[in-house]
Parts: sequence; C-alpha cells; structure tokens
Amino acid sequence: MRVAFLGTPEFALPVLQTLIDRGDTIAVFTQPDRPVGRKAILTPPPVKVLAQSHGIPVFQFEKIRSAEGVDALSAFAPDLAVTAAFGQLLSADNLAIPKFGTINVHGSLLPKYRGASPIQTAILNGDTMTGVTTMFTDIGMDTGDILLKKEIAIDPDDTSETLSKKLSEAGALLLKETLSRLEAGTLVRIPQNNDEASKCRLIRKEDGKLDFSKTTQQVHNRVRAMNPWPVSFASLDGQPLKFFETQLCDLAPDALPIGTLKVMQKKLYVRCADGYLEIRSLQCPGKKRMAAESYLCGCDLGGKQLL
Repeated sequence: MRVAFLGTPEFALPVLQTLIDRGDTIAVFTQPDRPVGRKAILTPPPVKVLAQSHGIPVFQFEKIRSAEGVDALSAFAPDLAVTAAFGQLLSADNLAIPKFGTINVHGSLLPKYRGASPIQTAILNGDTMTGVTTMFTDIGMDTGDILLKKEIAIDPDDTSETLSKKLSEAGALLLKETLSRLEAGTLVRIPQNNDEASKCRLIRKEDGKLDFSKTTQQVHNRVRAMNPWPVSFASLDGQPLKFFETQLCDLAPDALPIGTLKVMQKKLYVRCADGYLEIRSLQCPGKKRMAAESYLCGCDLGGKQLL
C-alpha cells in the first residue's frame, strides 16, 4: 500500500518501522526541526531521522491543515494514512485524501484519556493498567471508531519514558495486526461510548512543580509522570531543584514541616503529607543529574525545606 505516515517523537518510531518492514510505499509527514538544549541546536524530530535513514521522503509543516500541507498529502495520493503522536489535528480536507481512511495508534485504552498526554495522565492518576488502541480517525479529538486494543500493565516505578517505550512497541504490533485485518477485509469498527470518555490536556512545564502537602504516592506519581519531560522540580534556597527519581519507603511522618529534607544513612528523604519519600536522583542548576548519595557528598541538606 501507499501509506502516508504522520508522527514525530520516539513513540512513533516502532510504528513507522512496522510500515518499513511491511514494504509499504511510504511518505513521512512530521513536525519541523526544533531548537533543543541550552545552545538551541536545531534538531530534527526522531521520525525524520529514521525516515531519512531509509531514503523515505519527508515533508515538514507547522500545520498539516494548511493549503500546502493538504496539497503535499494529496500529491502523494496515499491509500491509507497512519498517525502516531503526530502532535497536530487533521482537517476534514486531510482526512478526505486517503482512500481507506486514517488509522491512529493512541497510547491509552479509548475512550479513556483522549487527548495529548494519555501516558503521563495515567501515571499521574496512579493507574495500574493502560494500553494502546488503533482507531479510525475522524474530525474529533480521538473520537473515531475503535479497531483493536491491547492492555499493558503499569509497573509501580514506570516513568513516562519507560511506559511510552512499552506502549509504542505494543502499538506497532497492534498496527501490524490492524493492517492485516484491513487487507483481509475482516476489520471491525466499534463506535466509542462517549459516556465513558475522559480527556487529558497537553502537559506544560509548570506541571512539574511538586506539592509536598500531597501524599508520598501522589508526589512519587508526579515525579514518574514528568520524567523525562518537563521533569519535576521544587525550590531549595530560592533555586530550582529537579527530581528525576523517587522511591516509596516506610519512613513514618514526624513533627517536621511539610517539605523538610532528612538525611539518614546516606539517603535523602523529603517530608510529605503522610510520611517520607526517598529522593534517588536530582539535579541542581548548572550541574549534571546525579544520585542523591553523590549529591550529599558535596552538601548538607538535612533540615532544609523544599518549597
């Protein structure tokens, strides 16, 4: 088949690789290159890098809904479009182009967590189960007919990065089965139950701010959900401190104020609403990420308070 693939980040790579392995004729549509890091180095999206390594043509648009985007998609004349974490909404004009429609690989068990951050939201909410869904895209936000689903367990210490990897690999396998059924004429469309739907918004940098008046589980979930981006943070002596990894423990609450740091046996803990949470790795301004034990070698944090 002639397949237009629309995707951008790491999550989309296994899905694109599935199309490559199938031998489909592919054109890739992705986001423009973006500045990355302190030096703002212009960096191509991961999907572009993979596509170019296989000699696949790449088209980049700020808005695929633009006249130029619609024209480029139409000129490729795809039999099918496949999307995975593309990061843009498709217009009715976009959706009208592929002969067999547009199939999306979505990182939740629809209709739960429609929207831009299903993986982070599942971890934030403390879910123990999530999954991937293939669906036919319509003009709404993840509202199209469901095709296939695959459940995936969320491990207690999964981060958005580790869970995204699991879901992207499962999504690639699910797409392979979906396309096989499409070609065999056995694919069944299941309308979504809108009464069971929930939505999730785009994650912003400020969502990384930690609130230690929450329970240890809630703070731990936020640290997990915000790793690798935007990374959880709190203020120490007026400076931002980033937290990459925490660990639940059985250290009981005491009379110290919320947010107080405690050092015991070369381990670092922070006081939360119902007890203490161990801080495993962190980063201060201008420094590299390091294990808490290494961080403690250079400074005494005991008794200080995070805000």
